[in-house]
Amino acid sequence: MPIPEDVTGEEIDKDVRQELQSLPKTLADDVAKNLVMVARLLDEDPEGAYGYSRVALRLASRVAAVREAAGFASYASQKYGEALAEFRAAKRMTGNIDLWPVMADCERGLGRPEKALDMAGAPEVHKLDKAGQVEMRLVAAGARRDMGQLDAAIVTLQSSELASNSVQPWTARLRYAYADALLAAGREGEAREWFAKAVEADRDGSTDASDRLAELDGVEFVDALGEDEGEGGEASVEEKD
Repeated sequence: MPIPEDVTGEEIDKDVRQELQSLPKTLADDVAKNLVMVARLLDEDPEGAYGYSRVALRLASRVAAVREAAGFASYASQKYGEALAEFRAAKRMTGNIDLWPVMADCERGLGRPEKALDMAGAPEVHKLDKAGQVEMRLVAAGARRDMGQLDAAIVTLQSSELASNSVQPWTARLRYAYADALLAAGREGEAREWFAKAVEADRDGSTDASDRLAELDGVEFVDALGEDEGEGGEASVEEKD
């Protein structure tokens, strides 16, 4: 696959670069460039990222960072069986437990929420850092919802991290998941409260909590340009009846 001229391979994390030092230099550079493309395309073009990850995998399948990148590209492309296989390979190579939550989420993607719940209760979870434990809680709650256990999903998300007023990288997503579970259970008033709290914590727009909150409040956004092109094209807000 073509590599843009502005990609040098030097953009990758220094730890990954160190892993690639086990390869001949030319090969290491080629792998690095493909990994840069995976990272660059992962969010906006998962299939493109997947393509570059397969190239890197063909070139250096014995490098753990390559297996991990291939796992995330497969995961983003909803190829959960491939993703799980790659994550397992990376874990075997490094002994690192950080991938445990996303491996459990792959089990959900494969229609095996019971397996995801088994993983949520495994000893490995205690070895995760705080962010990893919160991620595991989110996956477990999702598995409960997959099984139609809404009340159990709500209870799963109730934690000291949810109750904390301090804003951490995971706070917005945790509050959002809790609000969404409450809404699914018909507890609209509580859901609105927690969507509002998610908005407060969502400093980088990682969720659509503001849209969900507006929807609950009966607010819709109207493109003023579509109604009156002479008014500068600014969006206006209307309340639904």
